[in-house]
Amino acid sequence: MDIMFGKAFLLGIVVAVFAAQAVAVDRIQVVGLSAGKVAVRIDGKQRVLRIGQTSPEGVKLIQADSRMAVLEVDGERVELKLDRGIGGRYRKPDAAEEVRIYRNPSGMFTTVGSINGLPVNFLVDTGASQVAMNAHQARRLGVDFRVDGDPGSVSTASGYARAFKVTLNSVKVGPIELRNVDALILEGGHPIEVLLGMSFLGRVNMVNTDRALVLSKKY
Repeated sequence: MDIMFGKAFLLGIVVAVFAAQAVAVDRIQVVGLSAGKVAVRIDGKQRVLRIGQTSPEGVKLIQADSRMAVLEVDGERVELKLDRGIGGRYRKPDAAEEVRIYRNPSGMFTTVGSINGLPVNFLVDTGASQVAMNAHQARRLGVDFRVDGDPGSVSTASGYARAFKVTLNSVKVGPIELRNVDALILEGGHPIEVLLGMSFLGRVNMVNTDRALVLSKKY
């Protein structure tokens, strides 16, 4: 029995798909999800795929449920999670407008970037709601959090810590630079590394492949 895609299933998800010689896909949008089935719009053409099926454009459905789909494009698998807050279409970015972040020996995604024009070592943390750093790091970057920040407290692994909410002028990773990024400054020595949280990651396209985390600008 076919499963009909009603309004409850129509969800906008932006996902980056990279073109290759065998697969010329510029953009793809997931518009419906259910168990074992996905509705996608590939370069403007509507397709419905069941697990194991491949579209004429070469996009194959590996797995799907009501929250997530795994698609394979040119041998690379991309896990797509529902994003209820963002809808629209993805346009393939220029190579100069994307960055690939690779795992370090500990299996974490780390990269070099900048905050307010000064160099920073980032640890990618999708569990952090905002970019976060300790007070020493903030002072090095010239962030006057005691004057400009809003005081409060946050829950950490070791208990509650005093924190200040600030807005950073700019955060840059590779060629991607965002302005007015929310951040948290924590008193004490934690976090040890600057966390690249969702106040930055939520404003870019993010694709986790088997080899790298790929970030690209939204349009």
